[in-house]
Amino acid sequence: MGINRIKQWTMGWLAMGLFSSALAGELPAVKILTSFYPIYIATLNVAGDVPGVEVKNLTRPFTGCLHDYQLTPNDLKTMAQAGILVVNGAGMESFLESALQQAPQLKLVQASEGIELISGGAEGENPHVWVSISDYIRQVQNIAGGLAAADPAHAGVYQQNAGTYIEQLELLKARMHESLQDISTRDIITFHEAFPYFAREFDLTVVAVIEREPGSEPSARELAETVKTIRRKGIQVLFAEPQYSSRAAETIARETGSTVFTLDPAVTGPLDKDAYLRIMEANLRELQKALK
Repeated sequence: MGINRIKQWTMGWLAMGLFSSALAGELPAVKILTSFYPIYIATLNVAGDVPGVEVKNLTRPFTGCLHDYQLTPNDLKTMAQAGILVVNGAGMESFLESALQQAPQLKLVQASEGIELISGGAEGENPHVWVSISDYIRQVQNIAGGLAAADPAHAGVYQQNAGTYIEQLELLKARMHESLQDISTRDIITFHEAFPYFAREFDLTVVAVIEREPGSEPSARELAETVKTIRRKGIQVLFAEPQYSSRAAETIARETGSTVFTLDPAVTGPLDKDAYLRIMEANLRELQKALK
């Protein structure tokens, strides 16, 4: 065989090897799946820029809270392809219980582990932990720790990224506490049970909720009870949520002369790393207008 022919074969094999390596490099070595929007944003900040790591959200960004969510066949396929699943916990993802048995390869990271939960009455513990910045910081720490344990090769960068994000969250938290220190009232009426952790964070009192079940219009009796509470306590503002119709809140406002503002529980939004920070900054502006 001639030297030129050998060189051609050698170059060909090298090219194929480099091409295969390039293809392999495009495939993430670690596939992280998150359950829904706020957990995705937290995990994106911890792991989103790590080479060889892919962060994907199971549910669509407009899904909102996972009340009554049902898995689709495509969801099950996505779960089967992932290696790590990051969830909020605290009962938010009860729909995953049976599906997890079909995906034994998944390493589970519980973001709410160790956080003091608030009772939701007969329905159990309230899972809306992330709406409190302090508790969201703990969730970011839990996510970083869980990912480091599941993927030790990237442990250092996970912890470093978490620290950078937590610094931003701490600055926002301090600004919000300072801005809400001298508000005129601390009694609020919210749209549904998404804000107890937020209220605990900023020493607010949720005296009533407009919709007991998200997406279900309150009954005439429930509306009457809310109107009675507003009049008895002299409450001037109501908080709707951008993910749901504000019709019930507007009905109550007309009846009582109160004003409707918007608080966002950060369950939908753009899929970028700063999304949670921007949502909370917007919430701060609304609270300053409403409770001044």
